[in-house]
Amino acid sequence: MGEAASQSGAVQPPATDATAPVFAERPTEPVVRDALVLGAVPLVLAGLAGVLGATTLGFVLMGATVFVAFFFRNPTREIPGDERSVVAPADGRVIDVGEIDRPDGGRALRIGIFLSVFNVHVNRSPAAGRVVAIQRGGDRYRAAFDRRAEHDNVRCTLTLETAAGERIQVVQITGLIARRIVCHPKVGQWVARGSRYGLIRFGSRTDVVLPQGSVARVARGDRVRGGSSVLARLPEPGAGEGEA
Repeated sequence: MGEAASQSGAVQPPATDATAPVFAERPTEPVVRDALVLGAVPLVLAGLAGVLGATTLGFVLMGATVFVAFFFRNPTREIPGDERSVVAPADGRVIDVGEIDRPDGGRALRIGIFLSVFNVHVNRSPAAGRVVAIQRGGDRYRAAFDRRAEHDNVRCTLTLETAAGERIQVVQITGLIARRIVCHPKVGQWVARGSRYGLIRFGSRTDVVLPQGSVARVARGDRVRGGSSVLARLPEPGAGEGEA
């Protein structure tokens, strides 16, 4: 089943999901608004330090302000491929590529991405689909590259159903110093492939869980860019795909 593209280039719901409200991509500003709040504190302190003659401290605080703006940068990206191409949900380094067991006993392909504090932390939808579930869980803040973080850390799982009926999950996982996960879509909304939909503050991990039969296009150690790097290829219709 195909997907229709609007004049703006955004992927619209297929005819069978024509009544599904389309998620309005956000955040879209060049620098996420969180930076205004978090960057204001060191900026004010830098000004105060300058007035008091504490030049060195002032430069350090100004550096902190610049870092906050850098951390919350939100670049636009060209989305490659077609509807079967799964794009990276985040910038970072691939730390996990392999099959996992699903709760129903089946198998799925999981690709994990580690985001350092120097990566863009805005998350993007890896594929176009309707949101069928949003689940939050976990209560720990282990380092994102710690294997235990997959199950223990605070996380948010967004489950999408594609036009072909496949289930794809995107899991935002906090890290050692991450303390906030933002996920804007609501259940029932249609999210376009590559659309920005949320973020994680200060170091984290983002996983994608794909139907069995999906083919990875990346390997461990690869560097990827959210929205513009292809992670995998979904099974072609009729090739015996499963659900994630």
